[in-house]
Amino acid sequence: MLGMHPQTLRKYERLGLINPGRTLGMLRLYSREDIRKLRLIRHLVGNLGLNLAGVEFTLGMVDNLLYLKERLAAMSEGTALESEIEQEIARLFHRMDLPVAD
Repeated sequence: MLGMHPQTLRKYERLGLINPGRTLGMLRLYSREDIRKLRLIRHLVGNLGLNLAGVEFTLGMVDNLLYLKERLAAMSEGTALESEIEQEIARLFHRMDLPVAD
């Protein structure tokens, strides 16, 4: 689906970058969040040339920014500020060249 080698996926799991679920037979089940992270990792490594330490840092930063986005959206819900916050967060991700669609 993502064109990633199974060993690469296992390495990312070992490093804690993703955490897929498991079936009773121990097959990995990747959630939408796992797929989103894997696409972001592929972009960070392939397009931006980050190493795994950089990827780990960036994933943490993206998670914090998405959390901030949720908090600000909740605080501004139903106000004129709501769409402004949404647009500013989208611009920030775009300026950082991060393809985050959440």
